[in-house]
Amino acid sequence: MHHLGILAHSAEGAALCFRRFCQEGFRELGPHDHPDVTLDLVPLARSMPAWVAGDHRAVREILAGSARRLAAAGAAFFVCPDNTAHLALELPGEDLALPGLHLPDVVAARAEREGYRRVGVLGTRYLMDGPVYPEAFARRGITAVVPGPEDRAMVDRVIFGELLDGVVREESRAAYARVIGELAERGCDAVALVCTEIPLLVTPGVSPLPTLDSPRLLARAAFEVATGTAPMPCWRGGPPEPAS
Repeated sequence: MHHLGILAHSAEGAALCFRRFCQEGFRELGPHDHPDVTLDLVPLARSMPAWVAGDHRAVREILAGSARRLAAAGAAFFVCPDNTAHLALELPGEDLALPGLHLPDVVAARAEREGYRRVGVLGTRYLMDGPVYPEAFARRGITAVVPGPEDRAMVDRVIFGELLDGVVREESRAAYARVIGELAERGCDAVALVCTEIPLLVTPGVSPLPTLDSPRLLARAAFEVATGTAPMPCWRGGPPEPAS
């Protein structure tokens, strides 16, 4: 089995991915068993000034340092369970120290397998306003749809004001459900929960649309690589390859 490195960027979403990866092992390998896993997390506070300034290059340098620490710890490959971080990771630059799974492609591949053609996107304002998911879905012939400006601001506010701190409020759950319902009215056949913390708030039972749960999809994909049932990834940052 291969040693997984989790390149974390925010605590709650990375913890969800970590737990799910281990649970995959408990279910398939036996009690208390899973492939080796190391999680590295540089405090988000060190990246936020760069995010606010739009300096994605500086964010990439921070994440690259985390990848180097994972490689030094013996990881064979990495996952980054932070969708917004892929705005920085996709920048051209020096190869990361480890090959990794590209999270937006993992989510888009599942959408394609499920036959979805028009997918709502919920994430941080950086992500909803950016190209990562429109391009990842477009590579598979899927249309990405984001909420309107006021709802994008609300979704982002809940992420940074509540979910990143582990706070889950029923009124926020209801607000997200309303936004997803409006995406359904606009013709979406699924919703991608692509801030890694959103699945803590939006569960399948409260969503008006089928959900694409990015941290759990990533954990499963990582487990398959770690156990040798899927090939080792080759992406080392930079623009992702076209969908196969």
